[in-house]
Amino acid sequence: MSLSVFGVRHHGPGCARSLKRALEELQPDVIALEAPADVQPALELAGHDEMQPPVALLVTQKDEPGRSLVFPLAEFSPEWQTLRWASEAGVPVQAMDLPITHRPGSLVGLIEMKAKPAEAALPDRNTSEADEVSPDEEESQELSDEDAADANGLAPRWRTDPISLLAEAAGYDDHELWWEEQIERRDDARDLFAAILHAMQAVREELPEAREYDLRREAHMRQTIRKLTREGFERIAVVCGAWHAPVLGEDAIAGKRDGLKVKDDTALLKGLDRCKTEVTWIPWSFSRLTYRSGYGAGVHSPGWYDHIWRSPSEAPQRWIITAARLLREKDLDASAADAIEAARLADVLAALRDRRSPGLQELNEAIQTVFCGGESAPLRLIRNHLEVGDRIGNVPAEIPTVPLTQDLRRLQKSLRMKPSTAIKQLDLDLRQDMARERSRLLRRLDILGIPWGQLTGETSDHSTFRETWQLEWQPESELTLIEASGWGNTVENAALARLAHRAGETSQLAELSELLQAALLADLNNVFDLLLGRIQSTAAVATDVLHLMQSMLPLAKLLRYGDVRQTPLKPLEPVLSGVFTRAVVGLPAAVTGLDQEGTEQMLAGMQGTQESLQLLLRSDLQDEWNHRLASLLRGAAPGLIRGWCCRTLLEQGLLDGEELDRLTRQALSPVVDPLTAASWLNGLTRGSGLLLMHQTIIWRVMDRWLDELTEESFRSTLPQLRRAFSEFPKAARRQMGALVKRLRENNGMAAASGNAARTPAEGGREINHERAAKVLPVLAQILGVNRKAED
Repeated sequence: MSLSVFGVRHHGPGCARSLKRALEELQPDVIALEAPADVQPALELAGHDEMQPPVALLVTQKDEPGRSLVFPLAEFSPEWQTLRWASEAGVPVQAMDLPITHRPGSLVGLIEMKAKPAEAALPDRNTSEADEVSPDEEESQELSDEDAADANGLAPRWRTDPISLLAEAAGYDDHELWWEEQIERRDDARDLFAAILHAMQAVREELPEAREYDLRREAHMRQTIRKLTREGFERIAVVCGAWHAPVLGEDAIAGKRDGLKVKDDTALLKGLDRCKTEVTWIPWSFSRLTYRSGYGAGVHSPGWYDHIWRSPSEAPQRWIITAARLLREKDLDASAADAIEAARLADVLAALRDRRSPGLQELNEAIQTVFCGGESAPLRLIRNHLEVGDRIGNVPAEIPTVPLTQDLRRLQKSLRMKPSTAIKQLDLDLRQDMARERSRLLRRLDILGIPWGQLTGETSDHSTFRETWQLEWQPESELTLIEASGWGNTVENAALARLAHRAGETSQLAELSELLQAALLADLNNVFDLLLGRIQSTAAVATDVLHLMQSMLPLAKLLRYGDVRQTPLKPLEPVLSGVFTRAVVGLPAAVTGLDQEGTEQMLAGMQGTQESLQLLLRSDLQDEWNHRLASLLRGAAPGLIRGWCCRTLLEQGLLDGEELDRLTRQALSPVVDPLTAASWLNGLTRGSGLLLMHQTIIWRVMDRWLDELTEESFRSTLPQLRRAFSEFPKAARRQMGALVKRLRENNGMAAASGNAARTPAEGGREINHERAAKVLPVLAQILGVNRKAED
């Protein structure tokens, strides 16, 4: 019996290429692969013709589908190349790692998957199984440490990163760069695995493995290899992470090393809990292979590693050509001469740094210097499209999965909505059957927590027959589907059950209104009666005015636009009327004694109520609302709310010029606290800037008020004034500035013609014309003006 151990780096293209060559030379009888033993039934499916990496093995706990483990593989992963080579050669593969059926109560096995955006800045410790990682990431991961410590009552232990130690010994600050330089891009890969084994042995002799979980994993690997030897296999190839290679050799398997004997391994694996699991394949993406995606076994630049895998000999030159092509597609300058110059610069940088050929660092510096003129923005484009990439894998349709996933794939196929990680825009005309079905699917998935589409807005405030969606499929949504399968076997049934559950959990009227809107827009009418009943019962006892007003806008939108979707909305009218009446009655007391944050929240609720009434076109409700706003103008409401009430009534033509003048002078009177006056002014400016510019009296009174403020008062009110006008578009602010300038000029002309009693100056004082006349000769001499001619 011969045993060959190949220590690799997970997702390493150089290791994958060397491993494939080594397997060709060895021609083993069986391959022991570092992968959870639970995935064994799915390994043979890796040879399917329609299986296109990146893909991932997904293992879920039967009684708790939300707890899952993913084992991602790219084309340049050594494990993937092992599976493909074994499938073509007809060699059996045995997964030898510790099964995740051992419950996480005693081990780290199943880890709750949560969907996260690819732009997450840091690895998420609760996103994926951390032990299938590269040597450098594997050794520094804290997830296994803490969970194992919690389960076994041990203090957390962190394993030293062996790659960083070796890199530092070689004089490299960047251990990732050292591994890529020495391993992944090595031209002559002979004796590569022997060198890796020797290096890891040296590190483990100084810093032996001490974590209970990993010791059990290695014990299970040895037990699996021993089983293969007993079954009569002569040439056994062991493919594992480089860190584990020193303890999986022939002497360890034969029990000739202290602590690695059969009885020691048996004792470590005794008494482990178990649970039932299911395994399948799911599509994955390059973005989820990065460190920032939350997957601990990621690589910083999967697109670059894929490039190295496909173009090992001419990687630098082809990378620059690809980058130039990308920049030209984005209408940026990237000529052939620039590409040649960038390639030369990258070669020079590599030579200066004593590297055999340019790496990603040299290439990026050369591209930024030559193509980008030193700017970093175009380099971010290359980072997103080339270094990371948007590639997503494919899994054959016949691969077994949960019924909910099967139903979604059926809908995606029938609606011609192929999932893609690329951001795409989808315009839907809801008067067409196909568009309505697509909209329903996207909304139902959103209810299930799968935001495949983001609604970017509707074309008009007066119709909903057109929707614009931004689509971006995230591979982790496959995991969310597994978790959501507990709600139902179809997308429709699962969304119905999820809505009903959420309705039973909340007692907030605004949230219930939003759930009802979501149900109707997703065409889930079976839950309509339940939600309507919950809204009625909650509204009958609701006393919070803010919550009552917040619930109005979703209900108003349903009543205004629901006829387009042909849903029965008549029962909503009395509910909304009752909600409105209770809000109007309780509003005067609700706006009294509010702090700044509470005032902003209450004003937002009042704005939503006003928008609701504009949608409903109910004159009786609008008249009642206007009457209440008019009463608040003279009440004890905060200045922000009184100013907004004044503005709202002004827009509806319910305030004449005389009344507006009186209210403005009263609110901005010198006896009023400057902060209160600024707050009122802030409320007055909420709304259309065009309408505000036609109210000249407001600008005159405002100008006089500002002119009479002391320096201290002006400084204290300035932040509120800036905030008030910052909400207007730039063009509107420019027109307002021109208006103020004209008003100032008119005031000056009136003063010169004697129509004004005095010309106000800073602090409200009159100008002393006698003293000013003494300055005129000096000014005339400076400006070169003939005063006699001018006179």
